[in-house]
Amino acid sequence: MIKLVNGPKNSITDIDGFLVGNAQDDHIKSGVTVLTRSTAFKASVSILGGAPGTRETDLLSPDKVVENIDAIVLAGGSAFGLDASSGVMDCLRNQNRGFDTGTIKVPLVPSAILFDLKNGGFKDWKVNPYSDFGRDAFLNVSENLEIGSVGAGCGATTSIVKGGLGTSSIFYRDKIKVGALVAVNSVGSPCFPGTNILFSDFYYEDKEMHFEIPKKSSLINPTKLLTGEATTLGIVCTNLDFNKNDLSRIATSAHTGIARAIEPSHTPFDGDIIFATTSGTQPIDRKETDLMLVCQLSALCITQAVGNAIKAASKKKGDLLSCWADLKT
Repeated sequence: MIKLVNGPKNSITDIDGFLVGNAQDDHIKSGVTVLTRSTAFKASVSILGGAPGTRETDLLSPDKVVENIDAIVLAGGSAFGLDASSGVMDCLRNQNRGFDTGTIKVPLVPSAILFDLKNGGFKDWKVNPYSDFGRDAFLNVSENLEIGSVGAGCGATTSIVKGGLGTSSIFYRDKIKVGALVAVNSVGSPCFPGTNILFSDFYYEDKEMHFEIPKKSSLINPTKLLTGEATTLGIVCTNLDFNKNDLSRIATSAHTGIARAIEPSHTPFDGDIIFATTSGTQPIDRKETDLMLVCQLSALCITQAVGNAIKAASKKKGDLLSCWADLKT
């Protein structure tokens, strides 16, 4: 039997050296989340949603020459949010970090965005605020990660309740560590149809949870049915020193975690994206078995992180949806 435990903080920052920072504006009801570490790191990506919004993700393909990046940005704001990477790049350049071209270092900051432009927040800005959000989030990075209605999850929603930012981590023995970070803004629902029971609750090892799969009022969950107005963004991290090919497969496998926790997922109107990264601090013993286990743990971490995001969402002025904690069914 494989014995798994959550990391000390049950956070992606339990993975060696990774740091996360948030910045948001509750009036705008949007924000940015940045993941980085003190040195560059390997990463890849898998995009399964039908309406993604990205920047610099092509360079994460296994066949591309760039091996390392400096940060990953998850942002609200739809296409406006792609500008958050500019603020992060400015900070990294001030630290003399980036891909060395010989004459100048160019920070590499892949990013992905979600649509939160119709969530009741103020959107009539004159100057795009996301570069500032990106800068502030980068300057806030630490091991202590706040979740819920913060960062990229500030104005996130699902079809029935508020979404949010969530995280989790799982350790296997003293060797393998896996963590996840998600911003949940889905077309679908995190609950069994007609109930307030979360799909994700069935993927925790918690002896205090004793419930059966509920009777469903329908086999189909309510959806937003709004073109391009959703997306669940995720990052999974491990400490095992995998290459970009391996990380690409881990990112794809981790999407199973979204499908377990949100129904439906990966629709034409979601932009579901998962990045996979590694600290590279733990050597690989047996490639096949280690990769298989990390793929499984990554999906599990994503599922738990989605549940943690929904549960941590907090009520704020002008909300159009209730928090899960206030849902009575």
